[in-house]
This record gives sequence, C-alpha cells and structure tokens, in this order.
Amino acid sequence: MRRLLFSCAALLSVVALTASPAWADVKTREKTHVSLGGMLGKIYNLFGGKAAKEGVVQTTAVKGDRKATINESTGQIIDLAEEKVYDLDVKKKTYEVTTFDQLRQRMREAREKAEKEAAQQQGKEEKPQQKEQPQKEYEVDFSVKETGQKKQLAGYDTHEVLMTLTVREKGKTLEDGGGLVMNVSSWLGPQIPQLKEVAEFDLKYWRKLQGPDAMGMTPEQMATVVAMYPAFKQAAERLQKESPKLEGTPLAVNTTVEGVKSKEEMTQQSSESAPKSIGGLGGMLARKMAKKDDNANAARATIFTAEHEVQEVQTSVAASDLAIPAGFKLK
Repeated sequence: MRRLLFSCAALLSVVALTASPAWADVKTREKTHVSLGGMLGKIYNLFGGKAAKEGVVQTTAVKGDRKATINESTGQIIDLAEEKVYDLDVKKKTYEVTTFDQLRQRMREAREKAEKEAAQQQGKEEKPQQKEQPQKEYEVDFSVKETGQKKQLAGYDTHEVLMTLTVREKGKTLEDGGGLVMNVSSWLGPQIPQLKEVAEFDLKYWRKLQGPDAMGMTPEQMATVVAMYPAFKQAAERLQKESPKLEGTPLAVNTTVEGVKSKEEMTQQSSESAPKSIGGLGGMLARKMAKKDDNANAARATIFTAEHEVQEVQTSVAASDLAIPAGFKLK
C-alpha cells in the first residue's frame, strides 16, 4: 500500500486539464493525504505508518515523456516512451523496474481476485451461468457550483468550486438502487501552464494503462475498488469529461467517495465478516477488523478521501531530477 499515497495525486490533478496541451517543464512540491474507509482503512492505518496518519510531502518533476516523484522514503519514475515504471526505495537505495504490460496484468489479476472475494462475502459462489448475466447499468448525475469561499495557496489567490457526481442504477433513485457519490472540492487559481503539463502527463499514463481504471491508486488498489464498487468507473469517466470545463488551475483538491447501499442490500445484510484474505493478510485479522468497523451496517459509508495541495511551483527541471539517483542499485 506504500504507493497509494504516493500516486494519488494523479487522480486529483485531472481537474487541471484544459482543452489545449502544455509543453513546459515543471517541478513542484506537493502534499497528499489519503484515508481509506471501513476495514481497509483500519488495516492501512495499522501498517501505513506516518504517511497514513499525516500524509506525504513530495517533489514532482516532469519533462517530455518522463515524470519523477520522490519523498523521504519512496520514489517513482514513469517513462512513457519506454513504457516502464521505476520504483525507488530511498532508504535502502535500491530500485525495481515494472513494465506497463506487467501493470496491466496485475490490474486484471487484482480485479478478478477482488470480484471473487466480493462474491464470497455476499455468500454467492460464482457459477458459470452467472458470468453471462448482464451487469447493472448506471446513470450519472452531475452538478457544479461556486461556494464563494476564497483563500491563498502557493502565492496565488484561489476560489472554491464543488463538483458532485452521483452514480445510481439506471431507472432507480440512489436510495432505492444504491450507488456511489463523489464530491470534489477544487480551489482554483489563475491558469498556470506548468501545472497543466503534470496533468497532461498523468492523462497520457492513464490512457496507456487502458483508461480510468488506473486513476489515482496503484493498479492493484484501483482494481479492488472497481470490483467492489463498479459505479466508481462511471464517476471517474464523468469527472474526466467535466473537469476541463473549469476555468483556472486547481492548487488544492479534496475528494470524498462514498458508497451507498440499496434497500435490498440493507435488507439482506447480515453480520458476516470480511473476505478470508484482504491485501495478503490472514482472515483472522481481517475479521477482527471488520467486527470493529462501526460503519459496516450503515447505508452510506466512505470508500476513501484524498487531499492534495500544491505548495510550490518551479519552471526549470534538471536532468538529475528525472534520473535514478546515483548509488542506487537494481533490486
């Protein structure tokens, strides 16, 4: 889970996109904090250490087809031309290389595993004929409004714009059919071309990893969220469509995603524990965590929240900012 906080800025920076691409080098200092809801959040907080509690301050540099992000303990270099990701362990001074094809395979495997565990949790063993059944269709309601709130960030004056996306089963209300609600609070400053470059790079990366499934988290984490909450994909796609319409550059973005259970799910819900294995942990620990989850029986529960703030923007990038640091060895 260590890369969850590290890469979450990708989802949040999508709202920086506009119709025209940018081609400026950029280096930023940013702070990101992610909180997972429910049992997964408890497990993440248990093993996530300081990053899970306080967030991560990181520097990001983008030049051409290469992006490097680094903090006090981890780093990552993405090369779109090579289609490779270099993950750095700053403390051990080592790195490992993953190809885009390997990431796509991990996404498929994680999604299949999460779907199987979700079915087992509901007491429904998968049968061959069930795979042929059509999936639910969803509708997306979207709204955007100015809140009137203002503040200064990274030396720029900003104002708050709130986007709300509600994904519900087609032909049903959110309360009847269940679904998902995403609230995105963006603090918009003036147009900053350098920050558009970061968002443009992230969008290219998502597209190479086959669409919005890769947004915001590691491929494995995102596949799990999509499997547990299929409506999330529709919300992410709509966010990509609507965000470029905003005027200005977001210097801070707060995102909250909530899952809403249908009346049928609330009726059938029991006190069953979590799947036997989550994120490699034994079933005993997972079940103990589930019993302590106060929101397990609630009709609406937080899936995750993410906070991202740009603290500094520079307009020059050195070659060393994008390279594997000297002295690091291949793991």
